[in-house]
Formats: sequence, C-alpha cells, structure tokens
Amino acid sequence: MVETTVRAIVGLLSVDLFISDALTLKDRRRVVKSLLDRLANRHNVAVADLGPDRANQATLAVTTVANEESHVHRVLDAALRLIKSEPRAVCESSSIEII
Repeated sequence: MVETTVRAIVGLLSVDLFISDALTLKDRRRVVKSLLDRLANRHNVAVADLGPDRANQATLAVTTVANEESHVHRVLDAALRLIKSEPRAVCESSSIEII
C-alpha cells in the first residue's frame, strides 16, 4: 500500500482600509459587511473584521486552505482585487502570509 501525504497550505491576507465617507460606526459596518459578504460568496474564503472601532478605518483578515500554494495565492490575489475595487474604501496596506 502506498501512502501519500497531503499538505494543508494556509494563506492569510491582512488588509488595512481607510473608509473616507464613513462618519459613524454604522457607516463603517455597512461598507465592511458588504465586502465580507462578497468575499465569502465569490471566493469561498473565511473573512473577519478585526477592527479598530473607528468610523473610517478597518482591518480585514481573509484566509483560505488548499493543498497547493499556487492555488492559495490565486484565491487571495483575487480577494485582494475585489477589496481594492470597492469604491468606498481605500486599501492602505496589505500582506499575504503562507503558513
């Protein structure tokens, strides 16, 4: 019997956003919730809003798991493109970590 080892590759995308038109936390939540829903539905990723509790700032975490690093990069790159296409938010910084 031949045993094969399958590796789980975990990718984490962290994104800091500036939401210029958000004057209240409710405005911020509207923009962030829209992004989180679209990311989860279109790219099959896990997403989280990490804060801070300021009306015009947000930090998002996006993660995916696959057995190929190239697939993880493709999914996270597509997620970042979607985030950057959001007209109500400006991507101030982003990073991808492979675990």
